[in-house]
Amino acid sequence: MKKLVLLLVIVLMGTGVAFSQKIGINIGDKAPELIGTTPDGKTMKLSDTKGKLVLLDFWASWCGPCRRENPNVVKAYNEYKNKKFTSGDSFIVFNVSLDKTADAWKAGIKKDKLDWPYHISDLKYWSSKHAAIYGVKGIPSSFLINGDGIIVAKGNALRGPGLESNLDKQLKK
Repeated sequence: MKKLVLLLVIVLMGTGVAFSQKIGINIGDKAPELIGTTPDGKTMKLSDTKGKLVLLDFWASWCGPCRRENPNVVKAYNEYKNKKFTSGDSFIVFNVSLDKTADAWKAGIKKDKLDWPYHISDLKYWSSKHAAIYGVKGIPSSFLINGDGIIVAKGNALRGPGLESNLDKQLKK
């Protein structure tokens, strides 16, 4: 049996069939796809950001800790958005809101100056399918995804000064 498996692996490698990266929410995993609705009603996908270093940031306008963290995210975005990374040609933020209403969500984006184009929500609060995919049980919650779609950092390591520290680690030298 071992010889048959080895032979199959050799044959597949010879045909150029690639072995896929594990999809999951841990560091080193390929980030799961998210497809959602933007504030203006259009459909947007996380995979639309391929080739960029992405901060996937779960938040809500009603979340005090999220709102207090947003200035750090805005600062990092403005400082790093045009830099080059080892796996990513720029830095962007992809926000996923756990808001219940579009009005509150849009007001939070405007008030906190979240001026990037990547925002989605299904407006289902804690029943958000997006939060379920990423196992989000509390917010703010973040994942740093490289240009190849691989999670390189997550959680509290991406809050406050930790965000800039992790972005510095990804910079092209």
